[in-house]
Amino acid sequence: MLLGGFRQVTESPWLVLGGGGLKGLAHVGAWRALTEAGVRPQGIVGTSIGALVGALASSGMEPAEMRRHALELEQLDIARVNRRVAWINGLRQTSVYRGDVLREYFERLLPDAGWEALRIPLLVNAVDLADGSTEWFGSGARRDVSLLDAIYASAALPVLYPPLEVDGRVFVDGGAAHQLALHRAAEEGACRIVGIDVGSGERGNPETVLRQGMVAIHQRVFSIMTFRRRQEQLDRWSGPPLLYVRPRLDGYTSFDFGSVQYFLDEGYRAMGEALAAGLADPRTGG
Repeated sequence: MLLGGFRQVTESPWLVLGGGGLKGLAHVGAWRALTEAGVRPQGIVGTSIGALVGALASSGMEPAEMRRHALELEQLDIARVNRRVAWINGLRQTSVYRGDVLREYFERLLPDAGWEALRIPLLVNAVDLADGSTEWFGSGARRDVSLLDAIYASAALPVLYPPLEVDGRVFVDGGAAHQLALHRAAEEGACRIVGIDVGSGERGNPETVLRQGMVAIHQRVFSIMTFRRRQEQLDRWSGPPLLYVRPRLDGYTSFDFGSVQYFLDEGYRAMGEALAAGLADPRTGG
């Protein structure tokens, strides 16, 4: 979808990477297409898995290396059950999955130098569990929290992973408020935006969701709420010219480990098609 005369704007875009669980690996394919087209964004705004991919892109990790890591990903790398959930009073646990496992996976991927290793300005969001406000970490925002902690907080899906606790505050997944934070790029002065939406669509498959159990049910409910907010944002968009990219991901779940190859390839296809339709020269808008 092309909004607001994208062809006529000459400055490099800001890149907004939305949340969507494993479907967000489509961002890796999209980043490959952007790189091949010579697009270097002025800045990156990332939510949840979009925060992780944004950090890797900003740190200079090559698309081929990102793709390799994605294809090597196994379920136990990020989704290991918190066994205490099955204990007496297990419902008092903060999450279904172990947060330390997810953090360790992120730590293996992220640069040791943290924020200092980033070459492109990066902003990632998380939501304060107390008042529902959005906290921003990164360029021009909070950097007293480590890059690892910021990425973890942005991806700490409620119920599935423990929130991040820091300085007396508790943070959960940034998508709880803004799954595709186009407005933040606009606030940063973007003259144009490339927004990649990997969130779930309006309709899901209830039979598949029920078959996959409580985690899938929770994620579907979360998806219904975030879809409506994303749609309202797009319907009312009056900000900078926006190249809106939505890979074909409907029908896939947030933890669909068997579809990683498809996510990567579909992100590449969708971004390539959007660039071809949206501008002749992605670096100049000419």
